[in-house]
Amino acid sequence: MEHQTTLLIPSCHAKLAAELAQLQPEWQVRWLDQPLPDSHDASPVWAFIDWIGEDMSGIEQCRRLREAKLSRPLHITMLLDAPDAEDRRRALKAGADDYMTGPLDARKLTERMARYESGSAVETPPRGRLRNGDLVIDLAAHQLRYRGTPIPLRPNEFRLLAHFLEHPDQVFSRTALIDQLGKGLEEIDERTVDVWVGRLRRALMQHGAPDPLRTVRSLGYVMDSMAG
Repeated sequence: MEHQTTLLIPSCHAKLAAELAQLQPEWQVRWLDQPLPDSHDASPVWAFIDWIGEDMSGIEQCRRLREAKLSRPLHITMLLDAPDAEDRRRALKAGADDYMTGPLDARKLTERMARYESGSAVETPPRGRLRNGDLVIDLAAHQLRYRGTPIPLRPNEFRLLAHFLEHPDQVFSRTALIDQLGKGLEEIDERTVDVWVGRLRRALMQHGAPDPLRTVRSLGYVMDSMAG
């Protein structure tokens, strides 16, 4: 099945939606407050949220999206008014996957999506399956399973785990992980990597799966091989 690129943007950006319809007519552009139909498409939904919204703050909008039960993985980018370190921290804590400095326009959004979908913004692992003990990733289905039970992951945590599964017992610094998983994206710092790792660990533990990631002090992270 061909994947459908789906974007969620604030409803105040009617001009942006019209421009995107001209530039990328194959994209599905919806408002943030519109419900998404159920879909068997495994590709992520890309949400872009204004830091200061018309009806609510970007932080609150981000939290509400994270609480919603979507049938597809959700990637949230917070549009900050300025590259402020405290705003970045708050955005990540609220559930954003990354952030960029606004305002958002059609050119900037199209370029960012091109980096995401071409693989220049994130590492695209080979299609197939990756295993470490009872943890198995099906890359084609974009799904993680532990002893046969699915574990939902956000797009960044999924790519992070896939990267470690491809390179077990190898230490990666935060800078190296940014180069591999965040290349082509601006404003990604080491704090973001720690958030990704923390979210991945919590997702695994919440579903009874072991945490094979080990923090190597002053160096970074490594995934230890587990018996299967």
